[in-house]
Parts: sequence; C-alpha cells; structure tokens
Amino acid sequence: MSLFAWIGLAATTFGAALLQAAGGFGFAVVATPIYLTIVAPATAVHLVIMIATALSAAVLPRLRQAVAPGLLLRLLIGSGAGLPLGLVAFRYSNPAVIREVAGGTVLGFAILLALFRRRSRLLSVLNATRNRDFAAGALAGAATALVGMAGPPVLIYLLLAGTASQVIRATLLAFFGFVYAATLAAHTAIIGIPAQTWLTGAAMLPFALLGGRIGRPLGDRLGASAFTVLAIALLAVAGLLALVE
Repeated sequence: MSLFAWIGLAATTFGAALLQAAGGFGFAVVATPIYLTIVAPATAVHLVIMIATALSAAVLPRLRQAVAPGLLLRLLIGSGAGLPLGLVAFRYSNPAVIREVAGGTVLGFAILLALFRRRSRLLSVLNATRNRDFAAGALAGAATALVGMAGPPVLIYLLLAGTASQVIRATLLAFFGFVYAATLAAHTAIIGIPAQTWLTGAAMLPFALLGGRIGRPLGDRLGASAFTVLAIALLAVAGLLALVE
C-alpha cells in the first residue's frame, strides 16, 4: 500500500470517528465509500466493521448512563428478526436497485425532517411504543443485510419520536457496538479475515481513538437543536452516497 493510500485511510478514519463520537452515527456512512476508493471492497467492509466495533467500545463507557436499556434491547431483538428477511431479499433482488431505493428513502426522510424542524424546534410527530421500537430494529437489521446501512432507520425513528439527543447518541453507539461485534465475529468465523487486514485495522485504530476522543466532548456540548442539524446532515449524506454508489 502506498504512502498516499495510508494517509487517505488515516484521515478518513479520524474524520469519520470524530463524527461518530459526536453524533452517535456516521462512521460507516463516511468511511465506507472513501475506503472503497483506496482498498478492495472486502477489505473496506472488514475495516469498517473492525474499527466501528473498537470505536463504539471506546466511546460508549462515558455515555452508558444515557443509554435506554429497554429501548436498546427491543432494537436489538428487532434487528435479529429483520436480518434474515434482509438476507432473503438480498438473495432474490437486484442489490443496485435496492440501494438506490434505500438511498432515495433516506434522503427523502432527511428532507422531511429538515422541513419538520423548520416548522418547530421539536421533532415529535409520533409516539415511541414497544412495537415501534421492534419495528425500527427490524428495519435496521434488514437494511444492514440489504445495503449495509444500520443507522438511518433507527436514527429517523428516534428523531421523529422526539427522543432526547443524548439518549439517541448513547443508544445508537451501544446498538452499533453489539451489531458490529456480532458481524465481526460472524465474518471471522464464516468468511475469514486476512492477517494483513487485521494489521491495517490495528494501524488505523489510533486515528479512530483520537477522532473519538476529540468528538466525544464536542457531542457533549451539542444542544438538541445542533444535534438535530448534525443528524439530518448525516442522513442526507448517507442517502446521497447510496444513490451515487
């Protein structure tokens, strides 16, 4: 790997980790498309999973008191139910078309959220219920299998429910920690991850931890309004990147 490739990986890792720590979401959205221009697709996916798992484990302890345990459990149960459905859909559908539809949907929701916010500072257009928690988790699980986008369904749901920004941030980080750790274990056991990829991931880890260290206090200082703006911006980026890819 050339020096420029290493610099690109390091800079991307740092920036994506900073966004993830500040907003609870964004590492895979930012890192994946850039990684794909630097390394092979399988390597890019493995690096995202490895670094996101480590980043969540490093950032979450300071935020664990803000996690809503019941909500997190229901999201995880829902994602477990949605994942097989996503795998079946992926097996019998055109991945490119699915990604375009998903990207357009996420972008549309980002625009709607921006419009809702313009009308009112508080985004609370639906009530959070246990069944809706399960449904949001199921959508996230299916989206992970279909297009590798676990975050947008949960983030959109929590924003529409008017959930407190610190609860969204902490619960998303915990959700990602479990989901990515399980995915990493599955890839290691079933597919296998080359030793060189592990070494590259280890080399990128300091940049991820540095970005997380800087992003965490920034997120702590974000008010509800600023957090909502950041979340909507990240959703818009996720939708646009999915459409472009």
